[in-house]
Amino acid sequence: MAHVMSITLNPAIDLAFYLDQLMLGAVNRPAESQLEAAGKGVNVARMLAVLGHQVTASGFLGEDNDGPFRHVFKTYGIKDAFVRVPGQTRINTKLAESDGRVTDINGPGVSISEADIQTLLQTLQQHIQHQRPEAIVLAGSLPQGISTDTFGQCLQTLKATGIPLWLDTSGPALTTAIAQQPAAIKPNEHELAEWAGMPLSHQRYRLEAAQRLHQSGIEHALLSAGAEGVLWVSSAGIWQSTPPQVDARNTVSAGDTFMAGMLHGLLNQHAPDDTLRFATALSAESVRHLGVGDPQASDFTTLLNLTQVESMDNAATESSLS
Repeated sequence: MAHVMSITLNPAIDLAFYLDQLMLGAVNRPAESQLEAAGKGVNVARMLAVLGHQVTASGFLGEDNDGPFRHVFKTYGIKDAFVRVPGQTRINTKLAESDGRVTDINGPGVSISEADIQTLLQTLQQHIQHQRPEAIVLAGSLPQGISTDTFGQCLQTLKATGIPLWLDTSGPALTTAIAQQPAAIKPNEHELAEWAGMPLSHQRYRLEAAQRLHQSGIEHALLSAGAEGVLWVSSAGIWQSTPPQVDARNTVSAGDTFMAGMLHGLLNQHAPDDTLRFATALSAESVRHLGVGDPQASDFTTLLNLTQVESMDNAATESSLS
């Protein structure tokens, strides 16, 4: 299996509750709860480790409460390359209801200095020189203290290594990331709408936006639309996946699971349709419970068989001629 470096600049300790229905202003008694180290890049790292890859995880952690992260890294065999900074890693509360609605209450987190950024870049470089990864994933939001300009400079440094860079972020950071032309980027239709200059509620508009994303210099443009599936535009063609219907309980880790699944397939040189089918089915499996997907689930083969994948090359040609 491959060696992958996963970077989370703004990780969190997630306190998740599963409730039948959230009652505001009243005492709520959840049926299930979970406290775990999280953040998009941490979730990607965990999923890749489950899939058998060697993973180095990095980013920033508050030194006062890094215990949950150290536990995860030990449990999954993930190499810890995080830079510790003074203070506490933010704590996020996620309230997941039985109808699939999730309410997030996200803490502010620690503030990152210019010196911290330089320490991180030096740490990453040292690890890359010691064991060069086959891909770098940078996922999640920006912490306090990192501007989009500084973020862009960090991306330039990572791109200069020549290692394929995969990005998953949102807001102004997404626009900055697109301009840096990473190897892959995975927004959803809401996150990409501002960049595209139009709502992406219709399949045709999503297809046009994904094509533009690819044409801007991004090898793998991945545009997700929840239950309506994922569009994947690359030099190998255009593919659309539609996930099977499942009882969605918690969508928090679905995108991170999907990204890890896509990277897994590409690193193992699986066929495009098999890669997208696996990643989509694994993401669908993840929404049924707290945490990332489980490829060992008893019905995972059934989920794979129910996941639809089709070539959209003809549809793209028709759209361009209309």
